[in-house]
Amino acid sequence: MIQITEQLSEATEAQASLTLPYELRQKSRLHTRLDNDKEVGLLLPRGTVLRQGDLLRADNGLIIEIKAANEQVSTARSNNALLLARACYHLGNRHVALQIGDTWLRYLHDHVLDDMVKNLGLELVSEQAPFEPEAGAYHGRLKLRSHSHNNSHAH
Repeated sequence: MIQITEQLSEATEAQASLTLPYELRQKSRLHTRLDNDKEVGLLLPRGTVLRQGDLLRADNGLIIEIKAANEQVSTARSNNALLLARACYHLGNRHVALQIGDTWLRYLHDHVLDDMVKNLGLELVSEQAPFEPEAGAYHGRLKLRSHSHNNSHAH
């Protein structure tokens, strides 16, 4: 079995692909199959979350591109930024993973959350689509710098 042990930081051409739903892209240890049906094992550092387009290298040198699988999601739309912000606030307050666009937001389908979002006034559709939620302020592509304060200087 091919073992996938490395996530690449540089761009290169992929020779194979691996399509996974969001739940499985959060696992660092996984027995699965590439899109060409070859058996593989993921052996990545704990805490690794794979994103659409990420590149991995297997122990045999094979370069594999990650693809986000279509999943049952709820997509809410509005041209009203305040309505979208309110929906993001209420869903975030429930620790719901969210994918956010300019005039829409998306989460894994849940009928209770759907009712809440509709009651906030957003248009909602349940559909099959890739789910690529925000990584969060302390993970992924957004890096924050710590800043210590000793209050000995004027503001």
